[in-house]
Amino acid sequence: MSSVPMPTGLSSSGATRNGADGNPGGNTSQFALPDLCTPLAVFGVVLASQLLALLLTLAGQPGWFAFYSHLAQTALLLLWTGLISAAVLCRLRSWLTRFAVPEGSVVAYLLVMGCVLAVSEAAFWLGRFLGAGPDTGGGWFPTGHWSFLTRNLAIATLVMAPLLRYFYVSQQWQRNVRREAEARLNALQARIRPHFLFNSMNTIASLTRTNPVAAEQAVEDLADLFRASLRDGRQLIPLEEELEIARVYERMEQHRLGERLRVDWQLGTLAPRAAIPGLTIQPLLENAIYHGIEPSPQPGVISVRGEMAGKLIRISVTNPLPPAGMASRPGHGLALQNIRERLELAFGADGSLAVDAAPDRYTVTVAFPADGVRTYA
Repeated sequence: MSSVPMPTGLSSSGATRNGADGNPGGNTSQFALPDLCTPLAVFGVVLASQLLALLLTLAGQPGWFAFYSHLAQTALLLLWTGLISAAVLCRLRSWLTRFAVPEGSVVAYLLVMGCVLAVSEAAFWLGRFLGAGPDTGGGWFPTGHWSFLTRNLAIATLVMAPLLRYFYVSQQWQRNVRREAEARLNALQARIRPHFLFNSMNTIASLTRTNPVAAEQAVEDLADLFRASLRDGRQLIPLEEELEIARVYERMEQHRLGERLRVDWQLGTLAPRAAIPGLTIQPLLENAIYHGIEPSPQPGVISVRGEMAGKLIRISVTNPLPPAGMASRPGHGLALQNIRERLELAFGADGSLAVDAAPDRYTVTVAFPADGVRTYA
């Protein structure tokens, strides 16, 4: 039986990843802006500015002779205004999050108004420097200074007001999604603890009558397992720590089952610091022992294998099934459903659990990203 070297003891606190410190979304009363530095956001700014230019040109009714000239003038002005405003908000995004929602909204509004004013002034004075362009029903450059500025600022206000409102509503929606995910995680974690601790206490009770020394060791192991089971359900822990929890549980069951139980660990070169929800592998090992080893009079081997599949880590737990003719223990699938839901809540589509049932064996495989990226929303 090969094994992977693990830490000598379990950490009392574990590791927090991706906002698993009790406040995954940060201070939700702070002002929040989307990341306008991403290519998708830049494309959205460009598209929105050109659609707005088309709308304003159609609303102005310049006549078809001057339509394309006005459209080009408006589109160019809005494009520069939108890109410069997005660049400023992108640059100051982390600073803006220090403000509360009302103050942050006012500051963001003033920043955009400043960008609109700067671009409008630059366009006006550029026209003065270059002189009048071709007369196409208004020219390429504005002639009325204050009317040009006030019109642009009014249009920017009408655009920014619903946009800031949208950002606020989006922030509240994301906060509600995070809270719902956290509540589901805590509920799922709470369903693990009574069943897990009940089985552990039964193991210790049986050892106290047959092997007091092993019972003492099992009590120490139970303290580690109890600490792991009481960990915050939102917390992601390193894979090496989760595997150590499973190894401690294996040691407890080894005291009770003796030579009937063997666990073959074939984990290869998995990333030890990859993040995984606590109590993911241990319940799979517990199920394998309960359904595969205990009902059978013959010794059995449980195989735990891990591999890298692209950017995902896959860990499978395989147990033998009782010989034909022997009654198998019924199961409700609650543990597997629990693990599946916690993986999906933690990693979205990248977290999964699959079952492969054969006449003589039962395999459960969990998959999760090696970088431990969390996707609450």
